Amino acid sequence: MKADHKLSTMTDRRSFIRQSAALLGTFALHQNIAAAFPDIQRPPSFGKPMAGEKSNVLNPTSNDDDFWRQIRLAYAASPNIINLNNGGVSPSPRATMDALDYYNRMCCEAPSYYMWRILDQDREPLRDNLATLAGVSSDEIAINRNATESLNTIVFGLDLKPGDEVVLSKYDYPNMINAWKQRENRDGIKLVWVDMDLPSTDEDYLTDAYTSKFTAKTKIVYVTHIINWNGQIMPARRIADAAHKHGAEMVLDAAHSFAVLDYKIPDLGCDYWGTSLHKFLCGPLGSGMMWIKKEKIPGILPLLSNNEPNGKDIRKFESLGTRSFPIEMGIGYSLDLHNLIGSKRKQERLHYLKHYWMSEVKDVPGIKFFTSPSPKWSCAIGNFGFEGKKPVEIADILFNKYKIHTVAIEWEKISGVRVTPNVYTTTEELDKLVKAIRGMGV
Repeated sequence: MKADHKLSTMTDRRSFIRQSAALLGTFALHQNIAAAFPDIQRPPSFGKPMAGEKSNVLNPTSNDDDFWRQIRLAYAASPNIINLNNGGVSPSPRATMDALDYYNRMCCEAPSYYMWRILDQDREPLRDNLATLAGVSSDEIAINRNATESLNTIVFGLDLKPGDEVVLSKYDYPNMINAWKQRENRDGIKLVWVDMDLPSTDEDYLTDAYTSKFTAKTKIVYVTHIINWNGQIMPARRIADAAHKHGAEMVLDAAHSFAVLDYKIPDLGCDYWGTSLHKFLCGPLGSGMMWIKKEKIPGILPLLSNNEPNGKDIRKFESLGTRSFPIEMGIGYSLDLHNLIGSKRKQERLHYLKHYWMSEVKDVPGIKFFTSPSPKWSCAIGNFGFEGKKPVEIADILFNKYKIHTVAIEWEKISGVRVTPNVYTTTEELDKLVKAIRGMGV
């Protein structure tokens, strides 16, 4: 009976993988995967080992490598370059690229007709689907080009007066730091800087770094959910609760947490939120999303002109003039793939990949990690360095000798190489990274 059960499980799993490969490689316009294929089976739950396989607390997902190889086939991943800079921007699935080509050709046949009379209406189903993933109302979601645009809209739209204080970190993304500096120069607000030693697994320390800066004039607390330099996960909810108790609001940069961590926006307690969809959701290049709590929408002025700048309709933030409708439509196909995988399964896989390579090189002489191995405090992004070697030197060796694409990071107290796999990354590719790092040991 056990043998029969194991054979049945393997058959079901292989059947799912064959269906998935065919499905993800096929371009089906305006079809939702779950609706089009109601009988499709998903692979075994991430945390449950296959029959006959031993469970490992730190590595509960190793038995699914064959499934992830099929997911890789959904991408046109280069067989020659190992792309481990998905934290910057991720490639889109083949179906998304096919959609971009299709909609571009459609628009060019009769631009004003297809753009304004057809595709402009299709933004609403997309908005609904994104809102469902984010766990919020579609009336709180605006679709734009990236996290920088989303967060700049919020930063410049907030009603702040001279002397109002904004608490932010030196580890925030440079574009956002510059946005706040512009408001400081233009409007006379005061920027209060948080400094931290990272990585950290001390929730009290990370929270106190912000709350210790609160004063009677604190109006905004700006937090990066996952620090892009090293993958540090911040205790967003706890900081948000402290800000609200103090009478302040929180803006959250979710560029590196959306479609990485399994959460809904209300879980975080923030008031304003922005992300890029071309990172871990693998949307078309130049796609993003903004969320503003519904009752706060009237208080934020749009970055670009609108006939009702103080209106309560989230769509006032989408007055961009002529935009790329193909890019917007392509988002839905990347969203389908994400939903097929599942947010929890994806988070666990991304942490597994990070843990996979970090655990294999932790004993290399001279290596230093700028990322915690804990799944509570990091996920996809890992950062390492060597004593006596500049990050750019390490990154150059990785690419020139091994064709492994990473990014050198030198920011504040972090001086290392950022390694960011995605769901299409294989453990065989990470084995090559491990070999390369071991070869650089001092």
